[in-house]
Amino acid sequence: METGTAPSFEALFGHPPSVVAHAPGRVNLIGEHTDYNGGFVLPMAIPQRTHVELRPRKDRTVRAFSATVGSQGGVQEFVLGQQAPGRGWLDYVQGVTLVLQREGFSFDGFDVRISSEVPVGSGLSSSAALDVCLLRALREAFSLQLEDVRLALLGQKVENDFVGAPVGVMDPMACHLADGGSALFLDTRSMSFERVSLPAGVEPIVINSGVAHNHAAGDYRTRRAECERAAALLGVPQLRDLTEADLPRVAALPDPLGRRARHVVSEDARVLATVTALRTGDLAALGPLLYASHVSQRDDYEVSVPQIDLLVELARGEPDVLGARLTGGGFGGSIVALARTGTGAAVAQRIARAYSARSGHSATVLVP
Repeated sequence: METGTAPSFEALFGHPPSVVAHAPGRVNLIGEHTDYNGGFVLPMAIPQRTHVELRPRKDRTVRAFSATVGSQGGVQEFVLGQQAPGRGWLDYVQGVTLVLQREGFSFDGFDVRISSEVPVGSGLSSSAALDVCLLRALREAFSLQLEDVRLALLGQKVENDFVGAPVGVMDPMACHLADGGSALFLDTRSMSFERVSLPAGVEPIVINSGVAHNHAAGDYRTRRAECERAAALLGVPQLRDLTEADLPRVAALPDPLGRRARHVVSEDARVLATVTALRTGDLAALGPLLYASHVSQRDDYEVSVPQIDLLVELARGEPDVLGARLTGGGFGGSIVALARTGTGAAVAQRIARAYSARSGHSATVLVP
């Protein structure tokens, strides 16, 4: 979150910005750990956004300031062509510029001020929002010929190739193309997508557990490698190529590969069922799908933690909550729930208060 006392762009660099860009964080309604397996996801944008103010320079120097870090971080600098990882938040700026250069885009240095309302480590794509926001600003500032899907794919390359986080394509696609009024039904293999409206009777809830995660850490990388190993043993390019009819074969894999693959195959099916329920307004079907997704993440994929399980348990005790689940990569972060329209704010506050009393962690209601 922004410090509130951070200096303005003009105070930092001596001139006003020429380009201002924004990108939202995202919450994934369902479809977790399916994107790097070529499967289906269903994210939507959240109100919290990342903001970039930028002005081109006439040399090769990039000067960057993060209001999230605050004044104590100061203005950081690097020279285009001399990017080197290991500089914390600046790696996202360096990564964006290096990926663009490797893709053949030509641009000069720039001054940039970054601020964000998306909480870091919350499972809501704070890093993808930054990548997308900066790519949008550079596209405008330097008139780069960069269409939308390619922009999202470059955001993924920043994370994979420079930052060292083996994330899938869902996060940058959602931060770039999703909105708050509908869910983005995305096929991560074909990159085809459509927006699916939420029924009038439900509204989303997002609660941050206060337990931060890190996609560049080992557990996320391990899960991805386990999925690749399972696909190889089953003789398919990706787990996306399996259906629920293949679950007996999946069950024969050595543990934990069978459970990992079972989560992905069943989660893809749950995404498709959720899309059908949204289109038909079948509210009764939504809750069991979300709860089943959480159980699968907890038991088969083993990416939940006790604090997240407690939030889901508390949500299950609320009569106006249809369903709830861990959202994001796991090992902390946030839950998403669907509540009956008009009840979300009160329900979310009750869950957050009960959670804080029982867990010792401070929960934050982000939506509504």
